[in-house]
Amino acid sequence: MQYILEFLGLMAVFSIFIVVPGADFAVILRQSIVHGRRTAIMTGLGMGFSLLFHISYTILGLGLILSKSLMLFAAIKWAGVAYLVYLGIKSFREPGFKVRDIEVTAEDRKPVSMLKCLGMGFITNALNLKPVLFFLSLFSTLVHHDTPALIQFSYGIGMAMALVAWFAGVSYFFTVNAIRDRFIASGKWFNRITGAALVGFGFRLALSRAAD
Repeated sequence: MQYILEFLGLMAVFSIFIVVPGADFAVILRQSIVHGRRTAIMTGLGMGFSLLFHISYTILGLGLILSKSLMLFAAIKWAGVAYLVYLGIKSFREPGFKVRDIEVTAEDRKPVSMLKCLGMGFITNALNLKPVLFFLSLFSTLVHHDTPALIQFSYGIGMAMALVAWFAGVSYFFTVNAIRDRFIASGKWFNRITGAALVGFGFRLALSRAAD
């Protein structure tokens, strides 16, 4: 039960975290509009594999940090809370989605292999600062250091599945004109709601740690 509650708490933050538009979202959006749904879904699958890469080095790295310095470990935790609040404020102030700014050329319309899409998704997510900061700081805030590595990795699998499912949904939304137009129209309020949720999670984490 302890691990189930921990996983649910982690997923609550992660679910809000992944829907905030960033580099990954922009790539999926472009793939959907330029190459279609299947290509975008495969790109999202590559991002899911990249998430397992992030969780792997996080589990190994946090164990090393904890064994060397409790103060450094605490600093990383508070950096995660600060980043969560920063990301929430940034998202709250975003005006909306800039889909119409995407330019499509004849070169872009050429078929793309599924392997290349997987690679694009993996590299985009692997080099994206957003998941790097999440795993190096927020993950340590939300997951107790005594949680077994195997359990932590299973959390990562669940998070990767959620990420792939979200981007599969985005791929569907943006290949159906009526849904896409409605989604774009509500972009400003979508950003405000997710931004406020992230700030709320940040303050909740800060207060809970202060109480400990």
